[in-house]
Amino acid sequence: MATVELTTENFNETLARDGITLVDFWASWCGPCRQFAPVFEKASEANDDIVFGKVDTEAQQQLAAAFDIQSIPTLMVIRDRVVLYARPGALPGDVLDDLIGQARALDMDEVRKQAEDTEAADAGTQA
Repeated sequence: MATVELTTENFNETLARDGITLVDFWASWCGPCRQFAPVFEKASEANDDIVFGKVDTEAQQQLAAAFDIQSIPTLMVIRDRVVLYARPGALPGDVLDDLIGQARALDMDEVRKQAEDTEAADAGTQA
């Protein structure tokens, strides 16, 4: 599957689906972004069941601000509307493939339970 340009108009709709979505926050002037682009594209071609989206931080400043993007490229991995990974830095192909494999292997019921337990614990310490 080819990468999808994500904008404020289609971002929420794209991420509201079940499954895995990878989002690359980038800019055309960013050297590491340009180096990561073919790695991201190759992974998108090899994983046609995953949505690979790109957010141009210059054109979509509102989205970049909403996610507090401080450094680019920043990669986010979302599965079933849960952010699993969000870190800056260009990844080599083998590391990106491993990250995708880890996202596929997760038990999302367990991830949601851990998130709920963490929220409950945080709420208890604030009371």
